[in-house]
Amino acid sequence: MSVRLKLSDRHQNILRATIQHYIATAEPVGSKTLVEEYNFSVSSATVRNVLGRLEKAGLLYQPHTSSGRVPSDQGYRTYVDQLIVPDEKIGKKIEKSLNKELNWDSWSFEALLQRATQILANLSGYIALITLPQSSANRLRHLQLVQVSSKQLMLIMVTDSYQTQSVLIDNPLSVPEEQEDNQEGIEEELQILSNFLNSKLKGLSLAELATLDWSELDQEFTQYTNFLKKLLRELARNLQSSVTTPIIVHGVSEVLRQPEFSQLQQIQMLLHLLEEEQDQLLPLVFEISNPAVLIKRVRVKIGSENPLESMRPCALISATYNQGDLPIGSVGIIGPTRMLYENTIPLVESTADYLSDALS
Repeated sequence: MSVRLKLSDRHQNILRATIQHYIATAEPVGSKTLVEEYNFSVSSATVRNVLGRLEKAGLLYQPHTSSGRVPSDQGYRTYVDQLIVPDEKIGKKIEKSLNKELNWDSWSFEALLQRATQILANLSGYIALITLPQSSANRLRHLQLVQVSSKQLMLIMVTDSYQTQSVLIDNPLSVPEEQEDNQEGIEEELQILSNFLNSKLKGLSLAELATLDWSELDQEFTQYTNFLKKLLRELARNLQSSVTTPIIVHGVSEVLRQPEFSQLQQIQMLLHLLEEEQDQLLPLVFEISNPAVLIKRVRVKIGSENPLESMRPCALISATYNQGDLPIGSVGIIGPTRMLYENTIPLVESTADYLSDALS
């Protein structure tokens, strides 16, 4: 049972040094090491006494009775909330790398996110995650109808986060057999209809599409009433089917070299989560259901704070990226709880800020 402890400056300094030494070495930390390597100007007995108090408070523990101390999840939480100063230089470093490496003029948005995830993984040394934008949060940017046969059209949709989707629908244009060669006239009519759809639908969200009323149409388009109603159902269904957002993942091989993942079962559970259970991981990385969560710029979940068992040996740092004021995706890093938080937090924050600025 932990004892509540008000941390004095000495307590904070020794706790900070213990956690930093453990992060660097992955070895339990004893009082002798702290006295030799840190200038506390106190005796080994005093340091040992403080370590004992910190252990009773639940901030440290001894894996074995004869060993030094290691941080608990609560100790890491205190460290992150009270004792660290994020390294702003590394935030500027990844911003510079993203500006240099990403080609917004010719790459697709998914390709941009793939490369951004690789850069984040390389600079952090941990598993980097970036979610593709949530379709339910996206708005329609452009629509185009293209004839693929006399009986079918393809509706091509582009969202404001530059995702492209397409759906096949029945052709509403009745073309007599003797006019089947009149391709130019058909294309002109499809373009007029595409322009009309853009004027009516551009900028609408999925929720707004679902409630759109086609009962009052301009006179020239009344003949398309049934087609437009059917098209709207197909459009909403197609967008809804992609609401479960894929997560781009890089850096797995690097983090699995950490001693925390020496047990095969832990590796298998984490890999299964990343590869097969992204639907369970997504709510942890991209928390938009709770408005209070969005107030905090960067969110840090440490060890037992993660609800999934496969994430218990890990820390997860995440931040949303926005389209204007609307959060549409998230940037995250997964690593051991023995993570270099001073570097990882600004890496995640700067990457999310960069994507938000670029999308704006």
